[in-house]
Amino acid sequence: MPKTWNIKIDNYIQANPNCIIATAHVDSFPTDLPLEPNIREPNRKSATYRQIFDSLTTEPAKFFSRHSGVVLSANIVKPSKTSLELEVKEASEGGSDGIINGGHTVLAFEQAKNYKYYLTLARVKVTIHIGLTEESALDIALASNTTTPVDSRSKVNARGDYKFLKQYLADLEQKEDRKFRIAYYQNQSGAPRNAQCNVTHLLKLLYCLDRNKYNPDGNKRTKHPAGMSLPSNITDAETERLTALLPLLSQALWIEQRLYEIIQEHISSPRRKGSNDLASIDIRKTTLLPDSKYSFGFGAPTDLALPIIASYRVFLDKDYKWILPFDEFAENFLQHLWNNYFRKYLVSEKTAGNTVGTKISRNQDIWESLYISAQSYLNQHLMKIVNSSKQEEAKVTQGTKERLQAGKK
Repeated sequence: MPKTWNIKIDNYIQANPNCIIATAHVDSFPTDLPLEPNIREPNRKSATYRQIFDSLTTEPAKFFSRHSGVVLSANIVKPSKTSLELEVKEASEGGSDGIINGGHTVLAFEQAKNYKYYLTLARVKVTIHIGLTEESALDIALASNTTTPVDSRSKVNARGDYKFLKQYLADLEQKEDRKFRIAYYQNQSGAPRNAQCNVTHLLKLLYCLDRNKYNPDGNKRTKHPAGMSLPSNITDAETERLTALLPLLSQALWIEQRLYEIIQEHISSPRRKGSNDLASIDIRKTTLLPDSKYSFGFGAPTDLALPIIASYRVFLDKDYKWILPFDEFAENFLQHLWNNYFRKYLVSEKTAGNTVGTKISRNQDIWESLYISAQSYLNQHLMKIVNSSKQEEAKVTQGTKERLQAGKK
């Protein structure tokens, strides 16, 4: 059922049949309006919020002239001389009603009321769009002027470009009984601020396994996904490519999780008590991964696992199918990379007094070395399979000869 809110006003004008502009009272302004159309949630720690709050509470009578106002969307508006009655459809009813722009402002109203500030003289300009479609509401939200930049991730999310990924993760949660914690937009409540839980990190995990786009044996300039930059909008072609890669997401997540477990084991049993010999691994911090089951007692660079995940693309064919069963080689191969290269790299950087940080995602040598190591490992593994097959064939041939000889006797 649609909900209704009342906004007390001094006056209003009908800007057009589907838009009303009013001067509203702040002290009775509803602060529980839905935020569905907004492209980010308000953050009371931000400079934007603090400026609005200070302006409202220090000189409330001047707030109207100093502030650009609040933009709302409603299904139906019933105006009178002293109030506007808003009928708002919830998202579950197919609505996109609520606060389009001004989430920080409404939060400031709420906090000022909680702290008992005198707001009787405060007014705010309110623009109410009536009967907007979801696309129109998002378009206005994206175009609205903001005092601080909106990150590209929030804009991509507002356009609905992450829907294919959200649906896949929802299906995966149900199928595998797991829960993901992913931040799709700024200040998203209920989602960690840890960088590994950012939706862009998930996309990077997938890009690392794109053996068609990043193929050192091909003619393209992009040999490795080193220093990759994510698109500011996801086109239909990009969605198609990512959809083809989505079945690999579980394996990419497993590789990252298992690497962090290995690091946890390493720093939990140091050669010298209280020491950590790995560069950019901070034992004073914690790390959360997208799968809610995985939390670790150390901080690590966001891109730490990317070169290792990318090396696994050696084991994929052009249709993104594993050449070998993933479960048969994944653990041993990861241990091979850790013991023979990656651990030594992190130790040497720590000894030299260096940090890896974002540098690891741009270091072509690391990506190349791990890729070559993966090729060598695969070739050795395939040779073992071939030799094993030959030995088995030889045994069969010898057994056949012996049976024939026995038959002659």
